[in-house]
Amino acid sequence: MLAVIATLNVAEGKEAEFETAMLGLAEQVRANEPGNHLYTLCKNAEGKYVVMELYEDADALAAHGASDHFKAAGAKFAGVMAGAPDIQRLEVVG
Repeated sequence: MLAVIATLNVAEGKEAEFETAMLGLAEQVRANEPGNHLYTLCKNAEGKYVVMELYEDADALAAHGASDHFKAAGAKFAGVMAGAPDIQRLEVVG
């Protein structure tokens, strides 16, 4: 299994718009990606957004990036992001 932790930089004042778009994407991922076991939006104490993701294997992760719903979400994030995300890819142990 592979895990992804994506820390996202959301523009100030755009949090509600971002949450709407991200929660819609999460719903699509859960409904359409059988190789995905977790895709959830979180927010830390400093107000930074983190997406926690868990995939069956590299093929499932690749399918996520190639999916129509993931590609379509890109347009919804235009103007709400304040920089590139910090993506950590991890191998699940155990």
